[in-house]
This record gives sequence, structure tokens and C-alpha cells, in this order.
Amino acid sequence: MHPGLQWRWRIKCTLFGVNVLLATDGSDEATAALRAAVRLLSPIDRNLNVLCVAPRFTRLHRNGRRRQDYERDILGETTQILEQARVALGSDAGTVNLLTEIGSASAAIVSRAGDYDLTVIGPRGRGATGELGLGPVASRVVEHAMAPVLVARDLRSEGIARVLIAVDGSTASLHAIETLSSLFDLDGAEVCLMHIAETPWVQFGLDENWETYSEEAKESSEAGVMEKELVREGDELVEQARNLLRIHDVSITTRVEEGNPANEILSEAERGQYDLIVAGATGARDLKHTMLGSVSAKIAWGAPCSVLIVREPE
Repeated sequence: MHPGLQWRWRIKCTLFGVNVLLATDGSDEATAALRAAVRLLSPIDRNLNVLCVAPRFTRLHRNGRRRQDYERDILGETTQILEQARVALGSDAGTVNLLTEIGSASAAIVSRAGDYDLTVIGPRGRGATGELGLGPVASRVVEHAMAPVLVARDLRSEGIARVLIAVDGSTASLHAIETLSSLFDLDGAEVCLMHIAETPWVQFGLDENWETYSEEAKESSEAGVMEKELVREGDELVEQARNLLRIHDVSITTRVEEGNPANEILSEAERGQYDLIVAGATGARDLKHTMLGSVSAKIAWGAPCSVLIVREPE
């Protein structure tokens, strides 16, 4: 993010507080998302707005009922869901506003997202099975919401948060770190800055037995030169990211690896038992970063923990 934009955003958050939109349908995963968000977000000057979207009256709902009766009943159900959400957030949640709407859940959340500093959603709604993946609503919100989105899952640690930040040097990646720094509680957090240099044979179409090449063969090849450049670039990008977090009391480790970005980040998230992955969503397509456009979506889909997705600012 441009320094001027960073400064204006910090002033805005200081003067008006942080406005967060939390979507719920009353499911266990939505409730877990609410609780995870409260633990992850900074408790200072936050305004939590909980939204429950009820489906429209259709032929499937008729069964002799009038629209007015349906809307009265569905309003009662959404009110109950919202009150349960207020209880789940706890007494220390801060300012909590309850919102209801009738229509398409994904459309309602996406249309409102731009008015908030962050939108929080559970990975899947009612009737979900299995452990990983995104439901249809969460998928559409992640894909279409232009403001930052937190796909919140149960935290894996009881104490301080463990955060894995995917660093790729894009504007979106830097904006994601700034969003994390401004909105989340990083006091004492353990942060890992991870950069993945895409394996050279991906760009040059070499056989996947690149790792079996001799060091001499690697160094004398164009792919070998690219490999060294990518690793050097990764070290610089990680240091740039570290500088953005210097204002916080955090423990920072760094990793620069090679391979498929999404796969390596997901593997590290599982191995390191992280509570949150932070990733920028960019459409960059160049020689060094041919895969980055889909990395954030793959992470959101396959992560075992919460994921903060931040798009490149307009």
C-alpha cells in the first residue's frame, strides 16, 4: 500500500473505529467463525455488525402460506439466530449491531462488504460435511468481495496467536500485511514470514527431475540463474515485510522456500499449527509469478485454519 494510503487508513481507523461485518446463518461453523474473529481482531474501537440473510419467499416456501406469514416467521428465526450470535461473541466483544436482510446471502454480503474494513465469514454453512473446503456462499464472497475477507475457523492455540504470512512482493501482499497490522491483535503473536520461489522448471518447461540435476548443471543453466535470483528476491521481500511489522511486539521468523506457493504454504500451515494465514489476492501474471493469481483461492479452500484474504487496492 502506498505510504499515503496507509496513513489515511490509520487516521480513519483511529477516528471512526474499525467496522467489521460478520455473517452468520446460525450454523456451528458460523458461530465458530464469530468466536475466532473476536479472538483475532484488535479489541480497540471495533464495531461488530452481525448480518443474517434469510432466503426469499419462493414456490418452495408456499405450502398454502402467504408471503406476509413467511416473512414474519423468517424474521423471527433470523432474530433468534442474531441473538444467539450476540451471546456467542461474549460480553467483551465491544459494540455489536444486529442486521437482517432477505435475499441471496452471497449477494447481500458482497454488496455490503465494501462498506466495512473487514468481512468475516465461516467456511461453510448449514448442512456442511467434511472438514475442509468452502461452501458456495463463502466461495462467492472470497471471489467477489473487494474488501478484505476473513474466512474464520476455530483457533488451534489457546494462548498467543500463530500467524503465517505469505509474502510475494505484490501490492496485494503488502496491503494484506498492513490490514493485519491495523485490524488484528498482534500483541505477543508468533509470526512467520514465508516466501515461495516457484520452482524453475515450472517457468522453463523442464522435466520435474530438476532436483536430480548436479549442482554444476543447475548453476550453468538459465533455470539455475533464475533460481538464485528468485531466492535473493525472496530474502529482500521478507525483509520488506518484516519492516512493516516493526511497530508490533511480535516474534518473527522467516522462511524462503521453493516449490508451488499454495502447496508449500498449506503444508507449513499444517506443520506449524498456525491459527491464521495471511495472503494477498493479486492477478499478477509474469515470468516469475505465473501461479500467484490462484494461490489465495487455493489457500482459502484448503487451509486448516483461518485465512485473511486481501485484494490489491484499487
